[in-house]
Amino acid sequence: MSHFLEAVFLGLVQGLTEFLPISSSAHLRIVGAFLPEAGDPGAAFTAITQIGTEAAVVVFFWRDIVRIIGHWFRALIGRIPRNDPDARMGWLIIIGTIPIVVLGLVFQNAIETTLRSLWIVAATLIVFGVILGIADMIGAQRRKLDDLTVGHGIIFGLAQSLALIPGVSRSGGTITAGLLLGYTREAAARYAFLLAIPAVFGSGLFELAKVIRTPEHEVFSMGETAAATIVAFGVGLAVIAFFMKWITRHSFLPFVVYRVALGAALIVLLSLGVIQP
Repeated sequence: MSHFLEAVFLGLVQGLTEFLPISSSAHLRIVGAFLPEAGDPGAAFTAITQIGTEAAVVVFFWRDIVRIIGHWFRALIGRIPRNDPDARMGWLIIIGTIPIVVLGLVFQNAIETTLRSLWIVAATLIVFGVILGIADMIGAQRRKLDDLTVGHGIIFGLAQSLALIPGVSRSGGTITAGLLLGYTREAAARYAFLLAIPAVFGSGLFELAKVIRTPEHEVFSMGETAAATIVAFGVGLAVIAFFMKWITRHSFLPFVVYRVALGAALIVLLSLGVIQP
């Protein structure tokens, strides 16, 4: 498989897994270990390709995003009441983004090195899969987005920060927090996707700037990464539409079983020396 095809294939994996609570960064890390190069695609490649899937979120939720931004600005200058639901949502997205920005900068080195160990990926896949399953079973699932408070927004933000560790899942961690707080599956997922927009674009653009300055340090070229990002966008748009329909009628149990099985299989492969951590 050529280097270009490897990048495109990883873009496909990114698009398929970003919005499902199974951790796209874990899948990129695992799949990368089985490709001919048998290496880690890197935190920068992961962050940049996430720009593609996050662009899919912008397209899918375009009307919501435009309304939220518009109402936020209008409330800021006093044109509409500050307690307008969409204006509040704008503030809650900003507040919920703060934890991942702070923690991402503080632990940047560990995120790019130590935390990408496949042993850690295996453990987080299993542990946070089980927690998601418990949250899905015991959560009251009565609260809507209109019930979102500043305190809950911060908790959602802290949960999103856990996705800095490959294997946790940005959507999975945030949705789990929402379920434990009593929100419906759809409400938790919608806020999780909206909350991810500034964090993912910020992280992706930050890594993109680093790659432009020192491209020789990366596994894939700018052209290969761009192709992977485009593929991630197209596939991600289809997956997010599927996922939002799925959660209105089904539980997260299939994703929980998949996470635990994948984590267990990864532990076996690492123990046997089939792949390196």
